[in-house]
Amino acid sequence: MYDLQRELRDFIVTNFMFGEGAGLADSDSFISKGVIDSTGVLELVMHIEETYHVQVKDNELVPENLDSVDNLVAFLSRKLAQKETPADAELVAASQA
Repeated sequence: MYDLQRELRDFIVTNFMFGEGAGLADSDSFISKGVIDSTGVLELVMHIEETYHVQVKDNELVPENLDSVDNLVAFLSRKLAQKETPADAELVAASQA
């Protein structure tokens, strides 16, 4: 999970903070700190979808999922775990055949 945290933090710092992320804690709200606005959220979602090959649904566009590095890591970890479940089931079925 550390790699995911580092990757997401690096993306935020590079794209929204111009490399100056020293004062941003992983639990800090992007919106409250003025790091990301509504357009930035869309850019962040596009990055998540393209990089990690997951779909962010409209009802998932909430601060609990996207408004801090910690929230992003937890959200994306859940999405990636859900994504792996069907493939795991196929592997089990194939090994039993």
